Amino acid sequence: MGLKFDMGNQTLAALSKQTQGSSTDLGALIRQLVAAAQPLEGKFNGAGRQAFDAFKTNSDEIAASLNSALSAILGGQQGMDQAFGTGEQEAADNARQSMASANFDAARFGGR
Repeated sequence: MGLKFDMGNQTLAALSKQTQGSSTDLGALIRQLVAAAQPLEGKFNGAGRQAFDAFKTNSDEIAASLNSALSAILGGQQGMDQAFGTGEQEAADNARQSMASANFDAARFGGR
């Protein structure tokens, strides 16, 4: 049983747009989380304060790491989209070349 891979030529472009939107949304959510936690600053002591301070300090690094990972995914999707488009164009070109060199007259049934 063979595997069938069927994808429209706009699928990867649409996926890239969604990933880019997700990256923006994720960065905004992290900033909102930090802002929402702001009123809690100074209300902790000991280990709780250390954990909160570490979270606040690391939130920018976490956001940057997540954005970097999503950017890498986006780059991969764009590369796949380009390769898919090139492959589709090459297949069409090859089909046209094959048709141009085919002897259709020899394949006709019946005389002239």
